[in-house]
Amino acid sequence: MRIKTILPILALLLVIQTACKKDDDDVTTTVPQEWLTVEVQDLFVAPPSRVSVFFRVKDQDGRPIAGLDPSNFVVKEKGRNDDEARLISEDEAQRILSDNKQVFDYKVMLLLDLSGSVVNNDLTGLKEAAREFVIDVMTADVNSSTQIGIWWFDGADQLHPLIDFTSNAVAIQEAIIGINSSMTQDLSTDLFGAVIKATQLAEAELQASDIQGVMAASSVIVFTDGTDQAARYAREDAYEAVNSASQNINYYTIGLGAEIDETVLRKLGTDSSVFADDAATLAAKFEEIAQLIYDETNSFYLFEYCTPKRDGSGINDLVIQVVDGNREGETMTTFDATGFKSGCVLY
Repeated sequence: MRIKTILPILALLLVIQTACKKDDDDVTTTVPQEWLTVEVQDLFVAPPSRVSVFFRVKDQDGRPIAGLDPSNFVVKEKGRNDDEARLISEDEAQRILSDNKQVFDYKVMLLLDLSGSVVNNDLTGLKEAAREFVIDVMTADVNSSTQIGIWWFDGADQLHPLIDFTSNAVAIQEAIIGINSSMTQDLSTDLFGAVIKATQLAEAELQASDIQGVMAASSVIVFTDGTDQAARYAREDAYEAVNSASQNINYYTIGLGAEIDETVLRKLGTDSSVFADDAATLAAKFEEIAQLIYDETNSFYLFEYCTPKRDGSGINDLVIQVVDGNREGETMTTFDATGFKSGCVLY
């Protein structure tokens, strides 16, 4: 009886094994699909039939996506005679990614701790790391909307300007080379005061861009080798300044040495915090932040194309789809084709 019971079970297992077995040629790999977020910042049209969409792209975890080109974008339109959005081919509509400087400002504010411990021990390493940071950000930047400004702090109740916001990389590097120990008059460290004042300055820059009709974002990068020693401002006030700042301001911190308070710097660097053990590894940490700045800046795209829609078609739906490998996402907006006619040329 035991043999009769076991044989059917063995036969069943053989059938299952045979059914599950596949030839090597039949093996398929399923690549998980990831989604992208496409956030429209603005849309504007120009004659004869130019449509410009300014948007940014993030991955499913909210990280910025840089380095896309026109081949990553699919254009679909839904007019009054369409039941659904229809693909617009490049044969019908020229398309281009334009330098977003005309509609966008990105300000990078670098705050350098020039307290006594830095100028007496790590000044040379800091200057070299800061210069490399400028080179990485300015030369790698796809768009020319990025400007860098540098301020420094010591123990005084003041944020000292080294060089105002500019896109001139040579001028920025020359300003860094000119940093010297005699600039510091108060050897203490007013870290919290510097963060509060930097936030006020960054907010003012955003407001100035808004008045000019230009969209803007900024980053505040704080370097320090220690803790706040001046105790002029409360730690909680510095946290509040960062947490209540505009969503268009990103905060990064770079800490050097063993005297830093990593907990404090992580709370001040809400977007990223990095730490170097000594001056020899400081440049690598600045490079990490430079890459984050590059990704942030170049996740904003000015996509322009010549729509085939003409005067009389009215309000049309526009779908921008982004495809990057196994990641994709899309967004929908509208544009008015009143007055549109042929003759649009982008390049």
